Amino acid sequence: MVGTIINALGALLGAILGLVLKRQPDAAVQAAVKGLIGILLVWVGLAMTWVNLGGGLGSVVKQMTIVVLALTLGRIVGRLLHIQKGMNRLGQFARGQFAKVEPGQRGRFGDGFVTCAVLYCVTPLSFLGAIFDGLSGSWHALGVKAVLDGFAGFSFSRVFGWPSLLAVLPLVAAQGTISLAMPPLGEWLRLHGLLESVGATGGLLIFCVAMLVLDLRKVEVSDYLPALAFAPLITWYWR
Repeated sequence: MVGTIINALGALLGAILGLVLKRQPDAAVQAAVKGLIGILLVWVGLAMTWVNLGGGLGSVVKQMTIVVLALTLGRIVGRLLHIQKGMNRLGQFARGQFAKVEPGQRGRFGDGFVTCAVLYCVTPLSFLGAIFDGLSGSWHALGVKAVLDGFAGFSFSRVFGWPSLLAVLPLVAAQGTISLAMPPLGEWLRLHGLLESVGATGGLLIFCVAMLVLDLRKVEVSDYLPALAFAPLITWYWR
């Protein structure tokens, strides 16, 4: 749960700075930080995939085939379940709440709390980071998300005021619950040699998030989330 704590502190710090400081970072600074975040996510994602691939060339090819099959099946199931569409609707709702606030005014408490909580929690990186924080203790994805949420919290607090600080609580509750539920599953996967396939698949999904952050390619990452369940199943069956 270390990653969730780091993430919450980043969001909280950003929100506090938004209340204290009168000026927000200029466009050049925001663009530079966004680029840095994207590069860090590329590193985290590819590193996670790399460390979970092992053995000779034949073994690596087999493992990558499993990852590709898992991503393909995950995408099919995700599309059938409309995961990305559901997250998009929540995002549109949150953006609509922002649009309602008149310049120079503060949004209502309830609107601010719900809007900020949704934007903090309902992202692919939130789920991926919390899962791997619990499965393997890898907090790096949530560490990068802490910077993202710090900038988001800065903007949230300038629009909605102090309720944006309280929105950190749902973030801790949601991501913390996922992380705390993962260790028993992680031990079982590790015992049966299935954890590596999940890690390699998750690393590529984090890499796809980086493509979104860098505006290089539009990838419906949320629809691929079921791939994390297919990866160990395919590995088990292949044996």
